[in-house]
Amino acid sequence: MSTKNYVNNKKMYEVMKQYYDDITEKGVDNVKIPDYIGSCFLLIANKLATKSNFSGYSFKEEMISDGIENCIMYMKNFNPEKSTNPFAYFTQIIKFAFIRRIEKEKRQQYIKIKNMQNLHLQDCIGGDELQLDYNDMTNTFVKDFEQKHFADKEKKKSKQYFGNTVNKFFTEVKTELKVE
Repeated sequence: MSTKNYVNNKKMYEVMKQYYDDITEKGVDNVKIPDYIGSCFLLIANKLATKSNFSGYSFKEEMISDGIENCIMYMKNFNPEKSTNPFAYFTQIIKFAFIRRIEKEKRQQYIKIKNMQNLHLQDCIGGDELQLDYNDMTNTFVKDFEQKHFADKEKKKSKQYFGNTVNKFFTEVKTELKVE
């Protein structure tokens, strides 16, 4: 294997094909996941974690664990008759697991900061300059998180409003047509 191709897609496909055949023949609970596939999941997750959009997080190990766990959970969904590229399939699974972990960690960070703000614990940090930097940083984080969170809620509300308005319109039109 070269550094560029750290996972051999053809071999992974062949092993997945054999695994899929075994599952079809023996059932999901009776077939062990091949070691080669497990090592491919680990290689893919570790390599993806080094990409610039995932590398700077302190919870990288949790991201990798989530990615591998999701691969194992959805491994039986890979169908070698529909796709010959298990590398891309599992890379996408890991990528979305990473994104879910990042969102979860951001939500937890938001909760921690809001609790600290509510309890007025910023005074315990000490040093006016440090406290101002910390307050600016946390306020920016909170503001960004709330804007994104509330923007998503507003989108959902407007979709519901639009849907309700359209339904109301058609209900009124139907009523008018029946009256005439």
